[in-house]
Amino acid sequence: MKTQAAKRNTKNLALKGTAVQSSTLSYTYGAANAIDGIRYAPGVASSCSITAYQLNPWWRLDLLDSYKIYKVTVTNRADGWLEQTAGVEIRIGNSLENNGNNNPRCGVTSLVPAGSSVSFSCGGMKGRYVNMYLPNIQQYLTLCEVEVYGYRARTGQNLALKGTAVQSSTHSIYGASNAIDGIRYAPGKASSCSHTLNDLSPWWRLDLLDIYYVYNVTVTNRADCCLEQTTGVEIRIGNSLENNGNNNPRCAVTSLAPAGSSVSFSCGEMNGRYVNMYIPNIEAFLTLCEVEVYGTVKKQVVRVQVKAAENVDEAELKELVLKKVDFILLI
Repeated sequence: MKTQAAKRNTKNLALKGTAVQSSTLSYTYGAANAIDGIRYAPGVASSCSITAYQLNPWWRLDLLDSYKIYKVTVTNRADGWLEQTAGVEIRIGNSLENNGNNNPRCGVTSLVPAGSSVSFSCGGMKGRYVNMYLPNIQQYLTLCEVEVYGYRARTGQNLALKGTAVQSSTHSIYGASNAIDGIRYAPGKASSCSHTLNDLSPWWRLDLLDIYYVYNVTVTNRADCCLEQTTGVEIRIGNSLENNGNNNPRCAVTSLAPAGSSVSFSCGEMNGRYVNMYIPNIEAFLTLCEVEVYGTVKKQVVRVQVKAAENVDEAELKELVLKKVDFILLI
C-alpha cells in the first residue's frame, strides 16, 4: 500500500503551473506547450515549446507555491533536431535572480533519443520555480513536455494572517495591514498593498503575537508599476524591537521581481516574533502587496520545583504546580 507521500508524488505538479520562456520561435510554440500533458503529438514539434535561436535560452515553470521536488521528466521532440534538448540544466529554487537560472542545479540532460522521456532525481530540492537553461551557447531550446513530481514544501497555515502590522509611515489608503489581508493581487493601482511614504530607511513590521520557527517568507510585488519599491528589501526576523525590529538577524534580501509575482525565501528555522521588511540607508517608498510567513510555534518548557510535605495528596500537589506556572507566566 502506498503512503500518503508516495500518492502525492504521483501527480504531475506542472499541469497546475504557468510557464514562460526567453523568446518564442512562433506563436504556435509557446512555453505552455511543455506543460499541456501531451508528451508526444505527430507533426513538426507538435505540442512542444521552442525558443528563438539565441544565446542562453531558457524556459521557466512557476509551480505557484514552494514544493519538495523529487523527480523531473523531460520529453524530446520526435521529428529531429535532438540537440535542442541536450545539455539543458535543470534548476530548482525560489529565486528569480537571472530569471531563475541561478537557482541550484538538479541535473543536466544528455542527448535524448527522438520522442523519448528521461527522468532526473532531484532528491527533494525545494523551490517554486523549475528552469530549463542552456548556458553559454547560441541555440534553440525545445521541450515537448516537462513533468514535475513532489509535494508541498511548507506545512501549516500562513501565520501572517493572524498577526498585526505597522510601518514607518503610510501613503494615502495603503496601510500596513493590506500586506497581510490574504490577497496577493487585486486589479488597480497598488490595490490591496501596503505603501509607505518616501522615507529614509522605510520599514514594515509584522507581529506574529508569539515566537515561531520561521521556515519560509513569501513576498508579492505590485502588478501595476514601480517594481523597485519591493527591491532590495531586507527580511529580518527576531524578538527584539530595537531600531523598530530592524536590527534583528537577516534572512534574505529581495531582488527585482516581475510585476505581480511572488517570491519565496527560505529562512532555515530562524526564530522570532517579529518579521520586518526594511530598506536601509536610502530614501524610498516601500510597497508590499502580500507578505506570507510559514513556520511552527517555538515550544517553551517551564520547569517548576515544588517542595511538598509527605502528606500532600495528588490534587493538592497539582494545585501547587498550577499556581507556580501561573506565577511564572505573569512575570
